[in-house]
Amino acid sequence: MLRAIRLGLTLIALMVAAAPARATEPVDLLLVLAADVSRSVDHAKFQLQREGYAAAIADKRVLEAITSGRTRRIAVCFVEWSGVNAQQVVIDWTVISDENSARKFGDQLLELRRSFAERTSISGGIDFSMQQFERAPFHSARRTIDISGDGTNNSGRDVTAARDAALAQGVTINGLVILSERPMAWNPEHTNPPGGLVNYFRDNVIGGPGAFVIAAENFESFGQAIIKKLIAEIAEAPAAAPALRPGG
Repeated sequence: MLRAIRLGLTLIALMVAAAPARATEPVDLLLVLAADVSRSVDHAKFQLQREGYAAAIADKRVLEAITSGRTRRIAVCFVEWSGVNAQQVVIDWTVISDENSARKFGDQLLELRRSFAERTSISGGIDFSMQQFERAPFHSARRTIDISGDGTNNSGRDVTAARDAALAQGVTINGLVILSERPMAWNPEHTNPPGGLVNYFRDNVIGGPGAFVIAAENFESFGQAIIKKLIAEIAEAPAAAPALRPGG
């Protein structure tokens, strides 16, 4: 009898192991919003970033782009990053399909505390964002990382290595550059590198089919830049004056 029970349990275990995994829900886009919260982003700038993302995701034009897709919805994960070991999921994977879900996402974003205020590891932000795709409970043929930042990579591995690893897995990386009106006194080339921060992102950060950089002239114009960027990403339409990498 004991042998029969053991045999039965073994058969059940084999059947469970052989069973196909439950299919995850389809969406039109898996989008990681990866926001810079390094030391160069002071409290006022941090609030403007949060408010910009919250308003943009619920903007009528963005919602129209979302509901024009095949499944009429996307999945979004909001990440904050700073130094090499400083990344955090602020809002986990959430479906945005209508005004209600968009406003709920934005309201939650405005209520949560800031994660970090350390150095600037764009490479760490990309690597961490890639990990979120692996655990997403949704699937899409399109996966995009939306990196916002106001400075160059100065912590962690080379940013081009992180970018190239992401591109090799079919992920597109777009950039939203927040231009600084005044260089930092203690490290002016961090926010204002030779050739400009837009060129730095174009050459080192973005990549993939149709990849682009959009620049916000200052933090006050950040919200409108996000709206333009989200529409382009969701609808797969080129942004105004895209800054493409060679081959991207």
